[in-house]
Amino acid sequence: AIWFDGDKDSIVTVKEEFPLDSCQFAPDRLQVNIGDCALRDHQLHGGANLNGHRIEWALSYRGDDRSILFLPENLYPARLPRAKSVVSRPQVTFTGELVVDGERMTVDGWPGSENHNWGSRHTDQYAWGQVAAFDNAPDAFLECITAQVKIGPIPSPWMSIAVLRIDEEEFLFNSLGQAFRANGRYTFFDWSLQTAQGDARLDVQFHAAPRHFTALTYYNPSRGNKTCLNSKIAQCQATLTRRGQAPVVLSSLHGAAFEILTDRSDHGRPLMT
Repeated sequence: AIWFDGDKDSIVTVKEEFPLDSCQFAPDRLQVNIGDCALRDHQLHGGANLNGHRIEWALSYRGDDRSILFLPENLYPARLPRAKSVVSRPQVTFTGELVVDGERMTVDGWPGSENHNWGSRHTDQYAWGQVAAFDNAPDAFLECITAQVKIGPIPSPWMSIAVLRIDEEEFLFNSLGQAFRANGRYTFFDWSLQTAQGDARLDVQFHAAPRHFTALTYYNPSRGNKTCLNSKIAQCQATLTRRGQAPVVLSSLHGAAFEILTDRSDHGRPLMT
């Protein structure tokens, strides 16, 4: 669990590990038990410690049941890509309580999403972002990625895909052809992406200050580790342009999720193992 406090420039990261055979994952419904932590349909509770810090949560959520298939549907049963994801509930609101190092906070109508990702290995390199509610368009949702994978020892060309929901319309910039034609570029803490489909063009920028990232160790199921630079208080601006219409500019000043997966160690952030 991670707590980001942009006002105090403070990040609290906690993590506990448990043997897989002590955990429970229901095959036919959303029901997960890991230690004293539990996730059920529309509710979750638990707590975790690390290095003298503790985060506890008791939350419920409700909202959008219209799932988003981030990848083209035919890729989900395919061998590649090795890592897959679905946004099972793109826009939900949370209520309940958080306790961070003894400080109790009431959660009342906080926006978020319910997501699921799985696979036999992590994507080799990527920048990933999501906004579940823009400041000027609370009902708009965006998820996007710029990634490179290895097929054997050979790295693929860079690919970028995006999904945008706005005003009851869904724009899918996620076919393989679009992924290779799109232009996605990122460095540590900054990312830009441009893609198009039909008469629609999407331009996206993500940014967060280095102090608003934590660096997490991601175990690879196959072997080795990755480092995930992770912020949940990033800035995002997305511009949707359609032929014959005025551009729609969506903005989130501090509400974007922004992650970079890397093998590099020169990012300057302390690594949480």
